[in-house]
Amino acid sequence: MEHARAFEPIQDGWIYIEKINYPMIYQDKATPAEYWVGSQYAKDQGWLEYHESGTFVRMLQPGKDLFA
Repeated sequence: MEHARAFEPIQDGWIYIEKINYPMIYQDKATPAEYWVGSQYAKDQGWLEYHESGTFVRMLQPGKDLFA
């Protein structure tokens, strides 16, 4: 969620997924499995929404509330 929050959305709140992928895998050293589980958990909690293309995510209000 911190990585999603760190980037300015491009349109309608959408963030390029690679803006989250890269820091999670290469900076935080998450394995692909850890990345997948974490992203699915954020989606299931209603924190992130995935675009149908799989190219973008959008932080939803419950996700934003984590940082309020």
